[in-house]
Amino acid sequence: MSTAPSSTHTFRTWNKDVGVAVVVCIALALGYLLMQAVVNRTQTYQEPNSPFQIEYPKTWTNAESLQEVLLKVEDPAADSAFKTTLTVEARDLDPSAPPTLQTLVDRRVQQRSALTAYHFIANNATQVNGVPAQELQYTYVVQPIDTPRRVALPVVVVARDYIALTPTRSYYLTLAAPENEAARANEIMDRILQSVKLQ
Repeated sequence: MSTAPSSTHTFRTWNKDVGVAVVVCIALALGYLLMQAVVNRTQTYQEPNSPFQIEYPKTWTNAESLQEVLLKVEDPAADSAFKTTLTVEARDLDPSAPPTLQTLVDRRVQQRSALTAYHFIANNATQVNGVPAQELQYTYVVQPIDTPRRVALPVVVVARDYIALTPTRSYYLTLAAPENEAARANEIMDRILQSVKLQ
């Protein structure tokens, strides 16, 4: 003797399954929206007595610099001993003999060539906030933890420099990221560049 499965039982379970699936989908969508709201928040840096302004991810923290810079921040969540950094420098120009953009590029390449295992990749003409600029791409190697008895492998760093020239100042915006974070860092740099105000 065989019994047929009850259609009433199957129907009642199906309604509950659909309800659970809808609740799970709504929870996932809300979680994704919350994550995007947190990840895409920005912090604004405004240079005193200057029109220069830039926005960077709010989760990034201030970093120490041995050079005189307007801003240096790093991504503490970068998956490397070397953290992704954004550095902004500005130099006042001599109005009697302002340099050309190509002169500034040549100087920067000369400065960067002193880095360990420096390798120039390319430079491209571009604009930053409507101001003529040059983008330099290069790589180098750093030893992020340089203390005895601490193991740390050297890190290949991929860097992008943007050199922008206004009538009174030159600006250097540098993004340096470990090789494994370079693609994500480049997307962030593209968003940062859209927020820059130079004049």
